[in-house]
Amino acid sequence: MARCEIRAEELTLEGFAAFGDVIKRDSGAAVAINGGEVLRHHDLARVDVTADGGRPVISIFQVMKPATLPFRLRLMERHLLSSQAFMPLVGSTYLVAVAPPGPEPGTDTIRCFAARDGAGINLHPGVWHHPLIALDASDFLVIDRGTTFDEDCETMSLSDNDILVT
Repeated sequence: MARCEIRAEELTLEGFAAFGDVIKRDSGAAVAINGGEVLRHHDLARVDVTADGGRPVISIFQVMKPATLPFRLRLMERHLLSSQAFMPLVGSTYLVAVAPPGPEPGTDTIRCFAARDGAGINLHPGVWHHPLIALDASDFLVIDRGTTFDEDCETMSLSDNDILVT
């Protein structure tokens, strides 16, 4: 069993760009609307779910069992036909373990980002990622492809490795 430790790095627009979009107020253009009473932070992520007849769905993921650090990565998954956006509904802290699109990733290609202060993420199609790793009980608004779960979800086990996120 190979042992690997990955230190979670802060989620930034630049650091995460190869994997997707960071969704937060200061990551896009802002326009005053509703008579100047509301500031619309516009076009923060490119939702891409319509390949092969897909349609966008909005769900809420309720975290019932928060993760603790160090956290052992169990598996990676990817969605070849669609993006997948996660937006915490409260100021939750969560981890985003990702690897570039392509063949099954090796431990040397996995990176981990710590998302804080209400920042959301939108994973590009094909990006390998670990399922949601929330560090506190919280709810996430999720926008992804409205199909059966197996239709656009490829997984790989990490059970042959001992990959810890710290």
